[in-house]
Amino acid sequence: MTERKTWLPLAMGQRWLTLALVAATLLGVAVGWACHRSLAPEQTIAVAARLALVTEAFLRLIKMIVAPLVFASLVSAITRMGGVSEIGRVGIKALAWFIAASWVSLTVGLLMAHGLQPGAALHAMPGFAQIPAGVSSGADGPRPALADFMAHLVPRSIVEAMAGNEMLQLVVVSLFIGTAAASLKEQAARFVELVEQLAAVMFRVTDYVMKAAPLAVFAALASSIAVHGIGMLGTYARFVAGFYLSLGVLWLLLIAALTLIIGSRSIRLLADIRQTLLLAFATSSSEAAYPRLLEELVAFGIPRRIASFVLPLGYSFNLDGAMMYCTFAILFIAQAYGIDLTWAQQITLFGLLMLMTKGLAGVPRAAIAVIAVTLPYFHLPESGMALVLAVDHVLDMGRSATNIVGNSVAAAAVASWEGQLATPPPEEPS
Repeated sequence: MTERKTWLPLAMGQRWLTLALVAATLLGVAVGWACHRSLAPEQTIAVAARLALVTEAFLRLIKMIVAPLVFASLVSAITRMGGVSEIGRVGIKALAWFIAASWVSLTVGLLMAHGLQPGAALHAMPGFAQIPAGVSSGADGPRPALADFMAHLVPRSIVEAMAGNEMLQLVVVSLFIGTAAASLKEQAARFVELVEQLAAVMFRVTDYVMKAAPLAVFAALASSIAVHGIGMLGTYARFVAGFYLSLGVLWLLLIAALTLIIGSRSIRLLADIRQTLLLAFATSSSEAAYPRLLEELVAFGIPRRIASFVLPLGYSFNLDGAMMYCTFAILFIAQAYGIDLTWAQQITLFGLLMLMTKGLAGVPRAAIAVIAVTLPYFHLPESGMALVLAVDHVLDMGRSATNIVGNSVAAAAVASWEGQLATPPPEEPS
Protein backbone atom coordinates (compact mmCIF):
# COMPACT_ATOMS: atom_id res chain seq x y z
CA MET A 1 0.00 0.00 0.00
CA THR A 2 2.92 2.37 0.68
CA GLU A 3 4.12 2.15 -2.91
CA ARG A 4 0.65 2.82 -4.26
CA LYS A 5 0.29 5.93 -2.08
CA THR A 6 3.55 7.24 -3.53
CA TRP A 7 2.28 7.61 -7.07
CA LEU A 8 -1.51 7.66 -6.70
CA PRO A 9 -1.90 11.42 -6.00
CA LEU A 10 0.29 12.27 -8.99
CA ALA A 11 -1.60 9.81 -11.16
CA MET A 12 -4.92 11.40 -10.14
CA GLY A 13 -3.56 14.88 -10.93
CA GLN A 14 -2.29 13.69 -14.29
CA ARG A 15 -5.69 12.10 -15.00
CA TRP A 16 -7.38 15.47 -14.45
CA LEU A 17 -4.82 17.17 -16.71
CA THR A 18 -5.31 14.50 -19.37
CA LEU A 19 -9.07 15.02 -19.38
CA ALA A 20 -8.63 18.79 -19.49
CA LEU A 21 -6.20 18.53 -22.41
CA VAL A 22 -8.53 16.22 -24.33
CA ALA A 23 -11.44 18.62 -23.77
CA ALA A 24 -9.26 21.60 -24.78
CA THR A 25 -8.19 19.78 -27.93
CA LEU A 26 -11.75 18.97 -29.01
CA LEU A 27 -13.00 22.46 -28.17
CA GLY A 28 -10.06 24.07 -29.97
CA VAL A 29 -10.75 22.05 -33.11
CA ALA A 30 -14.47 22.90 -32.99
CA VAL A 31 -13.96 26.63 -32.40
CA GLY A 32 -11.22 26.88 -35.01
CA TRP A 33 -13.30 25.06 -37.62
CA ALA A 34 -16.35 27.22 -36.86
CA CYS A 35 -14.30 30.41 -37.23
CA HIS A 36 -12.76 29.18 -40.47
CA ARG A 37 -16.18 28.38 -41.96
CA SER A 38 -18.24 31.33 -40.72
CA LEU A 39 -15.92 34.36 -40.58
CA ALA A 40 -14.44 36.48 -43.34
CA PRO A 41 -10.68 36.03 -43.87
CA GLU A 42 -9.77 39.36 -42.22
CA GLN A 43 -11.99 38.53 -39.22
CA THR A 44 -10.43 35.09 -38.95
CA ILE A 45 -6.94 36.61 -38.88
CA ALA A 46 -8.03 39.02 -36.11
CA VAL A 47 -9.53 36.20 -33.99
CA ALA A 48 -6.45 34.03 -34.53
CA ALA A 49 -4.19 36.89 -33.45
CA ARG A 50 -6.11 37.31 -30.20
CA LEU A 51 -6.04 33.59 -29.51
CA ALA A 52 -2.32 33.56 -30.27
CA LEU A 53 -1.79 35.99 -27.39
CA VAL A 54 -2.87 33.24 -24.98
CA THR A 55 -0.29 30.84 -26.39
CA GLU A 56 2.33 33.60 -26.34
CA ALA A 57 1.62 34.27 -22.65
CA PHE A 58 1.99 30.58 -21.84
CA LEU A 59 5.31 30.39 -23.68
CA ARG A 60 6.55 33.45 -21.80
CA LEU A 61 5.69 31.73 -18.53
CA ILE A 62 7.70 28.71 -19.67
CA LYS A 63 10.68 30.91 -20.55
CA MET A 64 10.39 32.71 -17.21
CA ILE A 65 11.18 29.55 -15.26
CA VAL A 66 13.67 27.89 -17.59
CA ALA A 67 16.89 29.64 -16.50
CA PRO A 68 16.63 29.07 -12.72
CA LEU A 69 15.18 25.62 -13.33
CA VAL A 70 18.07 24.48 -15.55
CA PHE A 71 20.67 25.94 -13.19
CA ALA A 72 19.21 24.46 -10.00
CA SER A 73 18.33 21.03 -11.40
CA LEU A 74 21.61 20.52 -13.24
CA VAL A 75 23.80 21.68 -10.34
CA SER A 76 21.78 19.46 -7.98
CA ALA A 77 22.15 16.47 -10.31
CA ILE A 78 25.91 16.93 -10.60
CA THR A 79 26.42 17.26 -6.85
CA ARG A 80 24.44 14.05 -6.27
CA MET A 81 26.99 12.27 -8.43
CA GLY A 82 29.71 13.08 -5.92
CA GLY A 83 32.08 14.82 -8.33
CA VAL A 84 33.85 13.59 -11.44
CA SER A 85 36.86 12.28 -9.47
CA GLU A 86 34.64 10.12 -7.24
CA ILE A 87 32.11 8.70 -9.67
CA GLY A 88 33.74 5.28 -9.50
CA ARG A 89 33.59 2.28 -11.74
CA VAL A 90 29.82 1.83 -11.81
CA GLY A 91 29.17 5.51 -12.36
CA ILE A 92 31.58 5.69 -15.28
CA LYS A 93 29.94 2.70 -16.95
CA ALA A 94 26.50 4.20 -16.42
CA LEU A 95 27.53 7.56 -17.84
CA ALA A 96 29.17 5.85 -20.82
CA TRP A 97 25.84 4.14 -21.57
CA PHE A 98 23.92 7.40 -21.10
CA ILE A 99 26.17 9.25 -23.55
CA ALA A 100 25.87 6.48 -26.14
CA ALA A 101 22.09 6.28 -25.69
CA SER A 102 21.80 10.08 -25.97
CA TRP A 103 23.77 10.04 -29.21
CA VAL A 104 21.54 7.30 -30.64
CA SER A 105 18.32 9.05 -29.54
CA LEU A 106 19.26 12.38 -31.07
CA THR A 107 20.45 10.70 -34.27
CA VAL A 108 17.21 8.72 -34.65
CA GLY A 109 15.20 11.93 -34.25
CA LEU A 110 17.26 13.74 -36.89
CA LEU A 111 17.24 10.92 -39.41
CA MET A 112 13.54 10.10 -39.01
CA ALA A 113 12.55 13.77 -39.33
CA HIS A 114 14.60 14.01 -42.54
CA GLY A 115 13.14 10.79 -43.89
CA LEU A 116 9.48 11.36 -42.98
CA GLN A 117 9.38 15.16 -43.56
CA PRO A 118 6.44 15.60 -41.12
CA GLY A 119 6.33 19.38 -41.55
CA ALA A 120 6.43 19.46 -45.35
CA ALA A 121 2.64 19.24 -45.66
CA LEU A 122 2.19 22.35 -43.52
CA HIS A 123 4.69 24.30 -45.63
CA ALA A 124 2.76 23.33 -48.76
CA MET A 125 -0.47 24.80 -47.40
CA PRO A 126 -1.31 28.17 -49.05
CA GLY A 127 -0.58 31.15 -46.82
CA PHE A 128 0.93 29.15 -43.98
CA ALA A 129 4.00 31.36 -43.82
CA GLN A 130 1.74 34.27 -42.87
CA ILE A 131 2.19 34.19 -39.11
CA PRO A 132 -0.70 35.80 -37.19
CA ALA A 133 0.05 39.07 -35.42
CA GLY A 134 1.00 38.74 -31.79
CA VAL A 135 3.19 35.71 -32.40
CA SER A 136 6.87 36.43 -32.78
CA SER A 137 9.05 35.03 -35.51
CA GLY A 138 12.78 34.66 -35.46
CA ALA A 139 13.13 33.62 -39.05
CA ASP A 140 15.04 36.73 -40.07
CA GLY A 141 18.69 37.40 -39.39
CA PRO A 142 21.92 35.46 -39.76
CA ARG A 143 22.03 31.84 -38.82
CA PRO A 144 24.65 30.65 -36.35
CA ALA A 145 27.65 28.74 -37.65
CA LEU A 146 29.70 26.24 -35.69
CA ALA A 147 32.36 28.87 -35.00
CA ASP A 148 29.73 31.23 -33.57
CA PHE A 149 28.50 28.39 -31.38
CA MET A 150 31.98 27.86 -29.91
CA ALA A 151 32.49 31.60 -29.39
CA HIS A 152 29.12 31.75 -27.62
CA LEU A 153 29.99 28.87 -25.34
CA VAL A 154 31.47 30.78 -22.37
CA PRO A 155 29.32 33.47 -20.72
CA ARG A 156 30.63 36.92 -19.85
CA SER A 157 28.38 36.96 -16.79
CA ILE A 158 26.18 34.46 -14.98
CA VAL A 159 23.53 37.15 -14.55
CA GLU A 160 23.63 38.00 -18.27
CA ALA A 161 23.28 34.32 -19.20
CA MET A 162 20.23 33.97 -16.95
CA ALA A 163 18.63 37.24 -18.03
CA GLY A 164 18.99 36.30 -21.70
CA ASN A 165 17.93 32.66 -21.22
CA GLU A 166 21.22 31.61 -22.83
CA MET A 167 20.80 27.92 -22.19
CA LEU A 168 24.19 26.71 -23.41
CA GLN A 169 25.97 29.24 -21.24
CA LEU A 170 23.82 28.25 -18.27
CA VAL A 171 24.78 24.62 -18.81
CA VAL A 172 28.49 25.55 -18.81
CA VAL A 173 28.09 27.59 -15.62
CA SER A 174 26.12 24.78 -13.97
CA LEU A 175 28.76 22.20 -14.88
CA PHE A 176 31.53 24.26 -13.27
CA ILE A 177 29.55 25.16 -10.14
CA GLY A 178 28.17 21.65 -9.68
CA THR A 179 31.58 20.00 -10.04
CA ALA A 180 33.17 22.52 -7.63
CA ALA A 181 30.41 22.04 -5.05
CA ALA A 182 30.72 18.26 -5.28
CA SER A 183 34.49 18.43 -4.73
CA LEU A 184 34.09 20.58 -1.58
CA LYS A 185 31.79 18.02 0.06
CA GLU A 186 30.85 19.18 3.59
CA GLN A 187 32.11 22.72 2.99
CA ALA A 188 29.47 23.20 0.32
CA ALA A 189 26.72 21.22 2.06
CA ARG A 190 24.60 24.30 2.83
CA PHE A 191 25.01 25.57 -0.73
CA VAL A 192 23.95 22.21 -2.15
CA GLU A 193 20.94 22.15 0.16
CA LEU A 194 19.99 25.67 -0.98
CA VAL A 195 20.29 24.68 -4.66
CA GLU A 196 18.13 21.58 -4.10
CA GLN A 197 15.54 23.76 -2.36
CA LEU A 198 15.60 26.14 -5.33
CA ALA A 199 15.13 23.17 -7.67
CA ALA A 200 12.15 21.97 -5.60
CA VAL A 201 10.59 25.45 -5.69
CA MET A 202 11.05 25.75 -9.44
CA PHE A 203 9.54 22.29 -9.98
CA ARG A 204 6.47 23.45 -8.05
CA VAL A 205 6.29 26.68 -10.09
CA THR A 206 6.47 24.53 -13.22
CA ASP A 207 3.51 22.51 -11.94
CA TYR A 208 1.55 25.74 -11.53
CA VAL A 209 2.45 26.94 -15.02
CA MET A 210 1.50 23.61 -16.59
CA LYS A 211 -2.01 23.94 -15.17
CA ALA A 212 -2.52 26.56 -17.87
CA ALA A 213 -1.52 24.07 -20.60
CA PRO A 214 -5.14 23.16 -21.54
CA LEU A 215 -5.92 26.83 -22.18
CA ALA A 216 -2.76 27.19 -24.29
CA VAL A 217 -3.61 24.03 -26.25
CA PHE A 218 -7.12 25.33 -26.94
CA ALA A 219 -5.78 28.68 -28.16
CA ALA A 220 -3.04 27.09 -30.28
CA LEU A 221 -5.38 24.69 -32.05
CA ALA A 222 -8.22 27.17 -32.50
CA SER A 223 -5.85 29.81 -33.89
CA SER A 224 -4.14 27.45 -36.34
CA ILE A 225 -7.31 25.76 -37.62
CA ALA A 226 -9.18 29.07 -37.89
CA VAL A 227 -6.54 30.34 -40.30
CA HIS A 228 -5.57 27.17 -42.15
CA GLY A 229 -8.66 24.98 -41.93
CA ILE A 230 -9.37 21.45 -40.75
CA GLY A 231 -6.73 20.09 -43.12
CA MET A 232 -4.13 20.80 -40.43
CA LEU A 233 -5.41 17.76 -38.50
CA GLY A 234 -4.04 15.50 -41.22
CA THR A 235 -0.61 17.04 -40.73
CA TYR A 236 -0.89 16.56 -36.96
CA ALA A 237 -1.76 12.91 -37.53
CA ARG A 238 1.29 12.57 -39.74
CA PHE A 239 3.45 14.26 -37.10
CA VAL A 240 2.18 12.06 -34.24
CA ALA A 241 2.38 8.86 -36.30
CA GLY A 242 5.90 9.73 -37.45
CA PHE A 243 7.01 10.41 -33.89
CA TYR A 244 5.66 7.10 -32.56
CA LEU A 245 7.25 5.28 -35.49
CA SER A 246 10.54 6.92 -34.51
CA LEU A 247 10.04 5.82 -30.91
CA GLY A 248 9.53 2.27 -32.18
CA VAL A 249 12.85 2.45 -34.03
CA LEU A 250 14.55 3.73 -30.87
CA TRP A 251 13.04 0.93 -28.76
CA LEU A 252 14.29 -1.67 -31.25
CA LEU A 253 17.81 -0.22 -31.14
CA LEU A 254 17.87 -0.14 -27.32
CA ILE A 255 16.61 -3.71 -27.00
CA ALA A 256 18.99 -4.89 -29.73
CA ALA A 257 21.95 -3.36 -27.88
CA LEU A 258 20.84 -4.95 -24.61
CA THR A 259 20.36 -8.31 -26.34
CA LEU A 260 24.02 -8.21 -27.38
CA ILE A 261 24.90 -7.74 -23.70
CA ILE A 262 22.51 -10.05 -21.80
CA GLY A 263 21.04 -12.23 -24.55
CA SER A 264 17.40 -13.22 -24.83
CA ARG A 265 16.62 -11.97 -21.32
CA SER A 266 16.19 -8.51 -22.80
CA ILE A 267 12.68 -9.50 -23.93
CA ARG A 268 11.93 -10.74 -20.42
CA LEU A 269 12.93 -7.32 -19.10
CA LEU A 270 10.26 -5.63 -21.21
CA ALA A 271 7.69 -8.15 -20.02
CA ASP A 272 8.62 -7.57 -16.37
CA ILE A 273 8.29 -3.78 -16.56
CA ARG A 274 5.12 -3.72 -18.68
CA GLN A 275 2.94 -2.44 -15.82
CA THR A 276 5.40 0.36 -15.10
CA LEU A 277 5.43 1.27 -18.79
CA LEU A 278 1.63 1.51 -18.79
CA LEU A 279 1.73 3.68 -15.65
CA ALA A 280 4.28 6.07 -17.18
CA PHE A 281 2.33 6.16 -20.45
CA ALA A 282 -1.02 6.83 -18.78
CA THR A 283 0.27 9.51 -16.39
CA SER A 284 2.79 11.05 -18.83
CA SER A 285 5.28 10.90 -15.97
CA SER A 286 8.31 8.67 -15.56
CA GLU A 287 8.66 10.05 -12.02
CA ALA A 288 5.33 8.48 -11.00
CA ALA A 289 6.67 5.07 -12.04
CA TYR A 290 9.99 5.25 -10.18
CA PRO A 291 9.13 3.26 -7.00
CA ARG A 292 7.50 0.43 -8.93
CA LEU A 293 10.28 0.38 -11.53
CA LEU A 294 12.97 -0.01 -8.87
CA GLU A 295 11.26 -3.04 -7.38
CA GLU A 296 10.68 -4.64 -10.79
CA LEU A 297 14.34 -4.24 -11.76
CA VAL A 298 15.45 -5.83 -8.49
CA ALA A 299 13.04 -8.72 -9.10
CA PHE A 300 14.51 -9.09 -12.59
CA GLY A 301 17.92 -9.80 -11.05
CA ILE A 302 19.65 -6.42 -10.88
CA PRO A 303 21.26 -5.88 -7.44
CA ARG A 304 19.43 -3.21 -5.48
CA ARG A 305 22.60 -1.19 -4.89
CA ILE A 306 23.20 -0.95 -8.66
CA ALA A 307 19.57 -0.23 -9.53
CA SER A 308 19.35 2.39 -6.77
CA PHE A 309 22.50 4.06 -8.11
CA VAL A 310 21.86 3.91 -11.86
CA LEU A 311 18.17 4.88 -11.85
CA PRO A 312 18.55 8.30 -10.15
CA LEU A 313 21.42 9.12 -12.51
CA GLY A 314 19.32 7.94 -15.43
CA TYR A 315 16.38 10.09 -14.37
CA SER A 316 18.69 13.11 -14.60
CA PHE A 317 20.95 12.21 -17.52
CA ASN A 318 19.16 9.61 -19.66
CA LEU A 319 16.07 11.15 -21.26
CA ASP A 320 16.04 9.04 -24.42
CA GLY A 321 12.44 9.82 -25.41
CA ALA A 322 12.72 13.56 -24.69
CA MET A 323 15.99 13.90 -26.60
CA MET A 324 14.63 12.18 -29.68
CA TYR A 325 11.52 14.35 -29.52
CA CYS A 326 13.54 17.58 -29.36
CA THR A 327 15.36 16.93 -32.63
CA PHE A 328 12.22 15.56 -34.33
CA ALA A 329 10.05 18.51 -33.25
CA ILE A 330 12.60 21.22 -34.05
CA LEU A 331 13.08 19.87 -37.58
CA PHE A 332 9.27 19.59 -37.91
CA ILE A 333 8.96 23.31 -37.11
CA ALA A 334 11.78 24.20 -39.52
CA GLN A 335 10.12 22.16 -42.29
CA ALA A 336 6.73 23.75 -41.59
CA TYR A 337 8.16 27.21 -42.26
CA GLY A 338 10.38 26.11 -45.13
CA ILE A 339 13.63 26.86 -43.28
CA ASP A 340 16.57 24.60 -44.10
CA LEU A 341 19.08 24.04 -41.31
CA THR A 342 22.61 23.48 -42.58
CA TRP A 343 24.52 20.41 -41.47
CA ALA A 344 26.75 22.67 -39.36
CA GLN A 345 23.64 24.00 -37.62
CA GLN A 346 22.31 20.48 -37.08
CA ILE A 347 25.62 19.39 -35.56
CA THR A 348 25.44 22.44 -33.32
CA LEU A 349 21.85 21.54 -32.41
CA PHE A 350 23.00 17.99 -31.65
CA GLY A 351 25.67 19.15 -29.20
CA LEU A 352 23.41 21.74 -27.63
CA LEU A 353 20.65 19.23 -26.90
CA MET A 354 23.16 16.71 -25.54
CA LEU A 355 23.82 19.19 -22.73
CA MET A 356 20.49 20.97 -22.33
CA THR A 357 18.41 17.84 -21.75
CA LYS A 358 20.46 16.77 -18.72
CA GLY A 359 19.00 17.27 -15.26
CA LEU A 360 15.39 17.99 -16.30
CA ALA A 361 13.78 14.57 -15.86
CA GLY A 362 11.53 15.74 -13.02
CA VAL A 363 10.17 18.69 -14.98
CA PRO A 364 6.70 18.31 -16.52
CA ARG A 365 6.94 18.87 -20.29
CA ALA A 366 10.72 19.45 -20.00
CA ALA A 367 11.09 18.97 -23.77
CA ILE A 368 8.73 21.90 -24.43
CA ALA A 369 10.91 24.18 -22.28
CA VAL A 370 14.05 23.04 -24.10
CA ILE A 371 12.49 23.58 -27.54
CA ALA A 372 11.11 26.99 -26.55
CA VAL A 373 14.56 28.37 -25.77
CA THR A 374 16.32 26.55 -28.62
CA LEU A 375 14.22 27.95 -31.50
CA PRO A 376 15.42 31.58 -31.20
CA TYR A 377 19.04 30.44 -31.10
CA PHE A 378 18.64 28.99 -34.60
CA HIS A 379 16.38 31.86 -35.76
CA LEU A 380 13.36 29.59 -36.11
CA PRO A 381 9.87 31.12 -35.62
CA GLU A 382 8.82 30.92 -31.99
CA SER A 383 5.24 30.66 -33.25
CA GLY A 384 6.17 27.11 -34.26
CA MET A 385 5.79 26.17 -30.60
CA ALA A 386 2.02 26.43 -31.06
CA LEU A 387 2.23 23.66 -33.66
CA VAL A 388 3.82 21.10 -31.33
CA LEU A 389 2.07 22.31 -28.19
CA ALA A 390 -1.31 21.31 -29.60
CA VAL A 391 -0.43 17.60 -29.53
CA ASP A 392 2.34 17.62 -26.93
CA HIS A 393 0.41 15.65 -24.32
CA VAL A 394 -0.13 12.75 -26.72
CA LEU A 395 3.58 12.77 -27.51
CA ASP A 396 4.61 13.15 -23.87
CA MET A 397 2.96 9.82 -23.05
CA GLY A 398 5.31 8.09 -25.49
CA ARG A 399 8.31 10.08 -24.26
CA SER A 400 7.70 9.08 -20.64
CA ALA A 401 7.37 5.39 -21.48
CA THR A 402 10.54 5.54 -23.58
CA ASN A 403 12.45 7.12 -20.69
CA ILE A 404 11.43 4.13 -18.57
CA VAL A 405 12.69 1.68 -21.20
CA GLY A 406 15.97 3.56 -21.58
CA ASN A 407 16.72 3.63 -17.86
CA SER A 408 15.74 -0.02 -17.39
CA VAL A 409 18.04 -1.07 -20.22
CA ALA A 410 20.84 1.06 -18.74
CA ALA A 411 20.53 -0.56 -15.29
CA ALA A 412 20.52 -4.07 -16.78
CA ALA A 413 23.53 -3.30 -18.99
CA VAL A 414 25.59 -1.89 -16.11
CA ALA A 415 24.70 -4.84 -13.86
CA SER A 416 25.79 -7.23 -16.60
CA TRP A 417 29.08 -5.39 -17.15
CA GLU A 418 29.69 -5.68 -13.41
CA GLY A 419 29.00 -9.43 -13.61
CA GLN A 420 26.21 -9.08 -11.05
CA LEU A 421 23.06 -9.67 -13.10
CA ALA A 422 21.41 -12.53 -11.24
CA THR A 423 19.12 -15.09 -12.80
CA PRO A 424 15.78 -14.97 -10.98
CA PRO A 425 14.12 -18.28 -10.08
CA PRO A 426 11.61 -19.54 -12.66
CA GLU A 427 8.00 -18.58 -12.05
CA GLU A 428 5.77 -21.30 -10.68
CA PRO A 429 2.87 -22.22 -12.98
CA SER A 430 -0.40 -20.75 -11.75
